Amino acid sequence: MADSGQTPQKLVDNIIDFINSERELYGDFQMGGHPGDKDTGEANEQPDPEHTMNSDSNGGSSAREKPAESDSAGDDVSSVHEQIQQCHTLEELQALCETARPLRTDLEGTRLVFGVGNPHADLMLIGEAPGAEEDRQGEPFVGRAGQLLNKILASINFSRDDVYIANILKHRPPNNRNPRPEERKRSLPFLLRQIDLVNPALILSLGKVSAQTLLGTRSSLTSMRGTFHNFRDNYELLATYHPAALLRHPKWKQPTWEDVQMLRKRYDELGCSP
Repeated sequence: MADSGQTPQKLVDNIIDFINSERELYGDFQMGGHPGDKDTGEANEQPDPEHTMNSDSNGGSSAREKPAESDSAGDDVSSVHEQIQQCHTLEELQALCETARPLRTDLEGTRLVFGVGNPHADLMLIGEAPGAEEDRQGEPFVGRAGQLLNKILASINFSRDDVYIANILKHRPPNNRNPRPEERKRSLPFLLRQIDLVNPALILSLGKVSAQTLLGTRSSLTSMRGTFHNFRDNYELLATYHPAALLRHPKWKQPTWEDVQMLRKRYDELGCSP
């Protein structure tokens, strides 16, 4: 029974936190649905500390949500893929991404968050989606979770300048929700080209959504952690917790430490640099 001094909102927050914790460990599940409802595969997680929605003085969103854009007939998918493959530098790909409608979410006025770091890095980090601060600065991982990521990198003798950092989505979704399956599908070809242009030896996938998208699975993060996965026959991919999850659940810092130690060891074994 709940503590009599606990407010209803606090009780709800605690329940949501528990459910999100279970999802992070054991994968997606559906609760409270009605017969016939479809499972969209979305986690419906609460906003995390990194992805905090800005509000205006009237309590509304500082950026307006609009209906999701479908792949219209005017967007020739084969043409888009051809344009992606014709990009031979990160600069060319970024220019294409600036105007690419498939990369947009249903939040108006967002800024492209392309990627940052060493364009020739042997280690590439891939998160899930930009948050409010990332949207403002146009750079991934610059909020509270980004500060923690910097510390994690420093613990294994890396700086942000040594690695390349990107996200599955390149535009911020509204209300800091998880990227939708169709958004991930539309964004993936651009990200895959970005990966090929950087051509890292190793990829560190940050968070369940990132790992599931890249590996094409709905497995839990627990089952994906602790081993290097063959990714597109060219890269080795290791999955670990998203830094924002560590801010909510400090108990996951120890397994993350084990993951990045494994990453550093493999990086040195392969003779990667710097």
